[in-house]
Amino acid sequence: MTKKININILKEIAIDAGKEILKIYNDGDFSKVVDFKADNSPLTLADEASHQVIMAALQKKYPDIPAISEEGKNIAYEIRKSWEYFWLIDPLDGTKEFIKRNGQFTVNIALIHQHKPVAGIIYTPVTEELYFAGKEGYVEDIQPGAYKQDQTKDPVRLQVQRRKENLVAVRSSSHASEEEEKVLSDYGVTESISKGSSLKFCMVAEGKADIYYRHGPTMEWDTAAGQALVECAGGQVYQGTSRTPFSYNKESLLNGSFLVLSSI
Repeated sequence: MTKKININILKEIAIDAGKEILKIYNDGDFSKVVDFKADNSPLTLADEASHQVIMAALQKKYPDIPAISEEGKNIAYEIRKSWEYFWLIDPLDGTKEFIKRNGQFTVNIALIHQHKPVAGIIYTPVTEELYFAGKEGYVEDIQPGAYKQDQTKDPVRLQVQRRKENLVAVRSSSHASEEEEKVLSDYGVTESISKGSSLKFCMVAEGKADIYYRHGPTMEWDTAAGQALVECAGGQVYQGTSRTPFSYNKESLLNGSFLVLSSI
């Protein structure tokens, strides 16, 4: 039986998590909030605070759906491999952007069904922008599709652009590679914009960019909500440049390179 979720509940959860993040982001003694993980990537108190809010709320609202979060990821594959549904969460995507204090960090929550993202939400606490999406049969309070909502305004339906030339790429503000340059050149990109975190997926979904290529590893929670948004807006997300479909809940939660296309 297909599970249906309420996007408005996810909005409330993401906003509450964002409020906890902002308490730390706006702390006068910001220098004390950053630590480092075992792989030397930055971890902030805000990651953990957001994680706690999201996990507690999802367990209360949807006790029958398990969850994987970046800050609670050590669940044995033997336990999770049989999960038909689960939440995939990045409590604070764009930790480097958080530390740079440029506002380009997000809260990401996605619902995965049979290895594919079927609904998701991306929230930007600083600007109070909400991006959310749900596929047919998985959401009960919105029409299937992708949407953006600015603060108190009504949601606006998102649709990818259908440009065939003079393509615009969205690129990471923290990562770059020679391979990225080649891929974008092969697709005839003539212009690029820079964004942090999962906001790059949002740029493709709302038609501000046509292509986003990421060379190098990411984790499943980095891409799930963004993939749901792009696909519901009419775009595609592939592994590498081979146009191989993405799959979630792998034994290793590590992703390789990936390619996001509007409709090319």
